[in-house]
Amino acid sequence: MMIAKKHLPRRTFLKGAGVALGLPLLDSMIPALATAAESKSPRRMTFIYLPNGILMDQWTPASEGNGFKLTPTLEPLASLREHLLLISGLAHPEGRAAAGEAGGDHARAASSFLTGVHCKRTEGADLHAGISLDQIAARELGKYTQLASLELALDATETVGECESGYSCAYTNTLAWRTPTTPMPMENQPRAVFERLFGDTESTDAKARLAQIESDHSVLDFVSQGISNLMKKSGAGDRAKLNEYFEAIRDIERRIQLAEQQSSRELPKLDRPVGVPPTYEEHAKLMYDLQVLAFQTDLTRVTSFMMGHEQTNRNYSEIGIPDSHHSLSHHGGNAEKKSKLAKINTYHIRTLGYFLEKLRTTKDGDGSLLDHSVVLYGAGLSDANMHRHDDLPVLLAGGGGGKIKGGRHIRFAENTPMPRLYGTLLDTIGMPVDAMSTNTGKMEPLSLV
Repeated sequence: MMIAKKHLPRRTFLKGAGVALGLPLLDSMIPALATAAESKSPRRMTFIYLPNGILMDQWTPASEGNGFKLTPTLEPLASLREHLLLISGLAHPEGRAAAGEAGGDHARAASSFLTGVHCKRTEGADLHAGISLDQIAARELGKYTQLASLELALDATETVGECESGYSCAYTNTLAWRTPTTPMPMENQPRAVFERLFGDTESTDAKARLAQIESDHSVLDFVSQGISNLMKKSGAGDRAKLNEYFEAIRDIERRIQLAEQQSSRELPKLDRPVGVPPTYEEHAKLMYDLQVLAFQTDLTRVTSFMMGHEQTNRNYSEIGIPDSHHSLSHHGGNAEKKSKLAKINTYHIRTLGYFLEKLRTTKDGDGSLLDHSVVLYGAGLSDANMHRHDDLPVLLAGGGGGKIKGGRHIRFAENTPMPRLYGTLLDTIGMPVDAMSTNTGKMEPLSLV
């Protein structure tokens, strides 16, 4: 049998003028006669945090198993139903107040979400939480990528000092903890994320590189010769994939430039515009698209994303809600406030649907990015009105490389510690369960089959 297929290394970059452009997984990157193990697509993990809890009666399906009906809040995900696994009954015991503590539920909700650890109450630099799940996963998956992980947010992270009842703002500004005393900063500037993904880390002149890219040029302009040569050598299938990928890059750059122009008009005193899109949805979609590109090019396999900080006072005027999100979450049973809060919850789910659909339609090896990913979407509080840390809203999406079966709603026993789920998720990437330390004793993974 003749083998005419050429092999292109998986870690291939097109470089030029301070730009390093990674490529998606192409057919020509899979060797002829490759074994199943050699051609297997990598696993990715995304952790998405929802602030200020959720209206659980609008979230939780009435029935379990395969035949559950999507609730009003989850309805925007109807077309992705077979890829969803809804989980009820999980709790974060370490988010609750310890003896002698008062307040701080929001700080503990965020800091325990991926750590499973009760954070130390402090306003100073003597922070202490735990190593977060995303960073544990990054220790393994980061061995194979340029960036171990990406930490993203939609709210700004400049707030320092005390944010809640003697708790440092560091506890509410991030999900990710590299060590128990080292929180990871979350980036909310699309331009900064784009530069991190496509800037040449070997460049010695970052300012010059930035000036080049900001001078109305596309990253693609700086690697145009490499693109031309690559296209000539590629088969029809790879050319189609590359065209889709390059078009996605141009679209993201265009949206970043538009956001920067708008920000410049709104904030003329700034030397450099912040570049955040004017609406929440546009900002969220742009950050989601950057995560898709990061996965598609295998620049990283782990991302964490805060849809907002705990106690965020963001309003959603673009959907007719000028009220503060946090104040609405403390609705006190008021029907009008609950109706507005339900609308915000659904709005968040709609933007999640955009991300999942992008993953589902982006080809990756023998399937899609969604097939080979685990997306965890959830909150550290269920009913924020009462600051409840039990029966949390938890949604998994993606196939986890065949280890997660979607299209179901499952319920575990009341107050099942959520870190048990994290042990299961680590298993999808081949990490031992004991890599996730908690204060809840020996961890036995949950079965998601």
